[in-house]
Amino acid sequence: MFNFAQPLYPFVLRVARNNPENAHQQLLKTLHSLDENRHTVWGRWLLSNFEGSFRFEDDRLQQKLWGLTFKTPVGLAAGCDKDGLGAGIWGHLGFGFAEIGAVTLHGQPGNPKPRLFRLPKDKGALNRLGANNQGSEIITQTLAQTWQRQPRQIPIGINLCKSKITPLDKAASDYVGSFSYLVDYADYFVVNVSSPNTPGLRSLQAGEQLNVILHELQSVNQGKKPLFVKISPDLNWEGIKLIIDLAKTYDLAGIIATNTTIKREGLKTKILEKTGHPMEEEAGGISGQPLRQRSTEVIRFIYEQTQGSLPIIGVGGIFSPEDAWEKITAGASLLQLYTGWIYGGPWCIPTIGQGLIKQLEKYKLSHISQAVGMDIN
Repeated sequence: MFNFAQPLYPFVLRVARNNPENAHQQLLKTLHSLDENRHTVWGRWLLSNFEGSFRFEDDRLQQKLWGLTFKTPVGLAAGCDKDGLGAGIWGHLGFGFAEIGAVTLHGQPGNPKPRLFRLPKDKGALNRLGANNQGSEIITQTLAQTWQRQPRQIPIGINLCKSKITPLDKAASDYVGSFSYLVDYADYFVVNVSSPNTPGLRSLQAGEQLNVILHELQSVNQGKKPLFVKISPDLNWEGIKLIIDLAKTYDLAGIIATNTTIKREGLKTKILEKTGHPMEEEAGGISGQPLRQRSTEVIRFIYEQTQGSLPIIGVGGIFSPEDAWEKITAGASLLQLYTGWIYGGPWCIPTIGQGLIKQLEKYKLSHISQAVGMDIN
């Protein structure tokens, strides 16, 4: 039914280009309204057509990890749905799982606008949103209402971040506070210490401070939920080794690689059109294609260092089946995308799924798990 809209999608992108944040917020409000009306005639009709257009499932792509079933390895990355407004809809749009947030203990407006920019020449995005969200208590209420309307279709994760007003030495209590609110409303949790848009946050990746955060969280968690850490692509190899050691010490479920980058090398965009300033002067993290190669390198390094014993969720620059296959064969068991979904539209999800099946057939593999780390093994 929605195929007629596919040729119009580039036009939609152009219209949204002047104010991508407002366009994105309107999308989330629309998805939330659809979820609230999912049991009406038009709501059921729309959701059924979403599934027919955007969902692609094949037993060869289904995996069971951490006691959770992922019908497809392609998930929605954090940063897209900060307040969980679309939590009940992402499965209908073809995602195998979705990550909400970043969520902070205290609600916060984020950084001054404009703070989200598309970089079409690079198929990327620059964001300095600053973890704008309503706070863990309100998001808990949103998710509780969502799951009352419909049980979770797909695994839902929560990306936890430190509140801007919380001092760095009190970070652990901030993460624990959010976790305590949300523990019953999600399937896994992520410690985000790698966003470049919260002052000082990346310093928490240092061993001593991250050690405290993981200790406090796992003390409260007591094995109830899988816990991950999301790392920066800008860490050096020694810094990544340190986090791998902590992941083993605290029995983390895995590592998400990677967050956005603050590096600007190799960009085709030299001047940010909206501000007129050189990209080197613009704060924020870059996502999308400029991140693809580095995130894959980090995935490969983690897989090699752990000999595949620590599962990896790969994110960064996934636009096509080839991008997805590259990350899986480098060592990622699951994938996440956000910028690729914005540029490619919801059709990219079934396209990636179908492409992965073609790769399995090409290499005579019977299941996607056999491709994980294939380039290294």
